Amino acid sequence: MNRCLLALAIAMIPVSLVQAAEKQPNIVFIMIDDLGWMDLACQGNPLVETPRLDRLAQQGMRFTDAYAASPVCSPTRAAVLTGLSPARLQITNHIPDQKRFIPDNSTLLPAPMIDHLPLENTTIAERLQAAGYRTAFMGKWHLSGPGAGLAKWEPDQQGFDINVGGCGFGGPPTFFDPYRIPNLSNRKPGEYLPDRLTDEAIDFIGDSEERPFLLFLWNYTVHWPMEAPESYLKKYADRKGPGLNDTRYGAMIEAMDAAIGRLLDALDEKGLTQNTLVVFTSDNGGFSGVGDNRPLRESKGHLYEGGIRVPLIVRWPGVVQAGTICDTPVISMDYYPTLAEVAGLTTAAEVLDGVSILPLLNGNVIDRDSLFFHYPNYAWHRSNRLGGAIRQGRFKLVEDFHDGSVELYDLENDLSERQDLAAERPALAERLQVQLADWRQRVGAAMPVKPDR
Repeated sequence: MNRCLLALAIAMIPVSLVQAAEKQPNIVFIMIDDLGWMDLACQGNPLVETPRLDRLAQQGMRFTDAYAASPVCSPTRAAVLTGLSPARLQITNHIPDQKRFIPDNSTLLPAPMIDHLPLENTTIAERLQAAGYRTAFMGKWHLSGPGAGLAKWEPDQQGFDINVGGCGFGGPPTFFDPYRIPNLSNRKPGEYLPDRLTDEAIDFIGDSEERPFLLFLWNYTVHWPMEAPESYLKKYADRKGPGLNDTRYGAMIEAMDAAIGRLLDALDEKGLTQNTLVVFTSDNGGFSGVGDNRPLRESKGHLYEGGIRVPLIVRWPGVVQAGTICDTPVISMDYYPTLAEVAGLTTAAEVLDGVSILPLLNGNVIDRDSLFFHYPNYAWHRSNRLGGAIRQGRFKLVEDFHDGSVELYDLENDLSERQDLAAERPALAERLQVQLADWRQRVGAAMPVKPDR
């Protein structure tokens, strides 16, 4: 059943998505760090002001059931770039997967993983670069590993012509110049990092008029440290919960919104909006120390909805009808085949764990049964259980690797995952658990191991 709720008649939607563009479309892919599902006004947060992103949603399609591939950053970033699941890539935790995160007296040790995105993997940037796109990466990369030799795994070795600030850092030392971030020169003392990256992005699109461009603007914000310009801090000084657990976080969200608004304005001013696909999303759920993920359960680092359900807005004038909402589940691996198809490229010969969501943008359906998640590592807070999850239709099963126990939830009627149905519907729980195990075997997922005592 088609569950995309369209504001305008299906008959008005162009039949051919790629033909709707005058030439190969430009692509702007914006990914915010740690932005929770409830952290935008258009998502229902009463305390934050995000007028530019609210307007973007009004101009395009807002997804209600979009998922990050992982509840932490590095695996999701790798999944977006390659179209492969973190389990298949064996990048299943934030890099580096430091052993100090293992709880004392743990009955399981985390699964082994690699600490960088290998060059052998084909990225979507490499595909589009080969097809004639100018490509740029700006912001947080976090896929080049710790120690010596980091540069060989950085964005300029993975298909991006330009790299501004992409390195092994998981967060910035500070959001104000001097930044102390590799591949980002200092420019003006006190300058705010989201504003600086927007300036770099505007310069890039201004130089790209003769060729289509791919811009990945993966902001370090709204990750820790909690820092924002003084005017926003003052504005949010008295705004706290429900909706925010830290007033500084609200200030960072609105400052981020304003910076993105300047980039959208630049597309308008340069006459590029009509032929530019804009994707806006987050790499994982919100950090509970500063954000309020309710009604979702838990937060970043957990396989419950608060850790993996994220905002997603897509705008492409002439293709995506304005003011539409889609509740079909989608996931990070879907962006690779989607962007390839947007550029007129085929992925038929590639092994991918995602599917193109262009049919959804055109008011149709996608052929997929389930979404799978694999998190066999401890987050930095150590409070998560090593496990996996599967979403199939309205049902979601969460498995605990410590004892093999499962929880089953009906997300359509229990978005907060409070009523475990595993005992009431044992046949369904067993079937989903078997499907999850079969999927892990197919992708070669690494599993936790018992410690030697």
